[in-house]
Amino acid sequence: MAATVTVVLILLVSIHTSNGELRFASYYGDNMVLQKSPESAVLWGYGPEGAQVTVSLSGPTSQINSSTAVRRGTWLVTLDPVEAGGPYNVTAATPSSATALTNVLFGDVWLCGGQSNMCFEMDKIFNASWELNHTVNYPHVRPFMVALRAAETELTDLIQVELPWSVPTETALSQFSAVCWLFGRYMYETLKHPIGLVQSCWGGTPVEGWSSKRALQRCGLGQKGGHQTRNSVLWNSMIHPLLKMTIKGAIWYQGESNTGYHQDQYSCSFPAMIDDWRTAFHQSSGGQTAPDFPFGFVQLSTYMKSSTSDMYPNIRWHQTADQGFVPNSRMQKTFMAVALDLPDETSPYHPIHPRDKQDVAYRLTLGARAVAYGEKDVAFLGPFPKQIQSSLMHVSVTYDQSVTVAPSDHIFEVCCSGIQAPCGPDFRWVAAPIVEWGLTTVKLSTGQCRPAEEAAALRYAWRDWPCDFKACPIYRVGEVLPAPPFIIQRYGSTGDIWKSE
Repeated sequence: MAATVTVVLILLVSIHTSNGELRFASYYGDNMVLQKSPESAVLWGYGPEGAQVTVSLSGPTSQINSSTAVRRGTWLVTLDPVEAGGPYNVTAATPSSATALTNVLFGDVWLCGGQSNMCFEMDKIFNASWELNHTVNYPHVRPFMVALRAAETELTDLIQVELPWSVPTETALSQFSAVCWLFGRYMYETLKHPIGLVQSCWGGTPVEGWSSKRALQRCGLGQKGGHQTRNSVLWNSMIHPLLKMTIKGAIWYQGESNTGYHQDQYSCSFPAMIDDWRTAFHQSSGGQTAPDFPFGFVQLSTYMKSSTSDMYPNIRWHQTADQGFVPNSRMQKTFMAVALDLPDETSPYHPIHPRDKQDVAYRLTLGARAVAYGEKDVAFLGPFPKQIQSSLMHVSVTYDQSVTVAPSDHIFEVCCSGIQAPCGPDFRWVAAPIVEWGLTTVKLSTGQCRPAEEAAALRYAWRDWPCDFKACPIYRVGEVLPAPPFIIQRYGSTGDIWKSE
């Protein structure tokens, strides 16, 4: 479904050995961003066995941390909290040698993961030349890219770095994730402090590759697949090595590869992966990364305009743990960018790869501002049904907010049934045209049901490609955010007991 890259599976615990040399681990470097206060940044590396390593910080403020001994070839130091800013020099020294990181900033570090739409490069998006030319205007937004490597066992350090920490330039950013960069740039414009962006993604990969064995076991998923689709092989090599790094949060764009692979389990496997990442980062960073760090994701866009398959609607639904919106009781402190109204039929990279990543990233920033940073009165959720009522010929939807409505004959569908039973994909779904609307309500016709049938379920935008670009019928008033898809069943015979599956 998306571009893949051949990979050689690495059968090593780590390719890094100290050889008595004092140095930082692979993902520390000049120009990097370390996590600011109130969290503390964690630094680690390699050195001669038994040597005492002292880490010092010089810049707008200074600190010298207590020395730590090298054990089993590695050392680790947790800095005292540092306020946003810089630049700093960070020096690690033994009595006989020293190594330093220069031009280091303190800010918020975000991890960007997923498959090809997260990896989709800056030089491929709409308005790419302008975007790349302006990267130099954001010297406090720093990118870093993990190389595409897989491993059969959990690694201590990265096998390879594709792009070391860099001050942004057109050259450095041309092959960097557009969603990741734009998210970081927009967040910087709001927060006005440094942002570090760690790209670790791979096209054509399912969630199982990015999940630890323990996370998959919670969902009853065993070993299948090959190369980069094998369970846990990308977790082992591209996530596990990063766990000691203190991060603010993560954003994620993935799910296309699970439309045909363990689709029914995605409502378990995706939330389980999030839970497991949170626990692992928190424990491995010595408690510095929050145990519930904010996690944002992109609900899938589109694939095939003529498709009648339920694969994409099902995964969109499963991305929310089958509740239709986030945050929710199963996926707390998460946020979502709805993207089904951003199709790109003429994309030279296939319509599965829409070029409008600006709107995707912007919608993610709204969620981050509200969920991760606690900004009040930031609109980040599209309209979702608060109440559904039905009569013999109509269904009325009351939304949880004010909506703008455009007429549509097909975006809503009802399941027509003569029995009181949950409707599934094999039941008869027919269009429910919009006939009236108000500030928060939409009234739908169920006239296509047979005389002996009633509306037993209602769904919205339950198609691979439900509408044209920014032309879905239901949006939020004010901040223009599309209503997410939903499927809601009717229970009982009173007409006012409806709930999500």
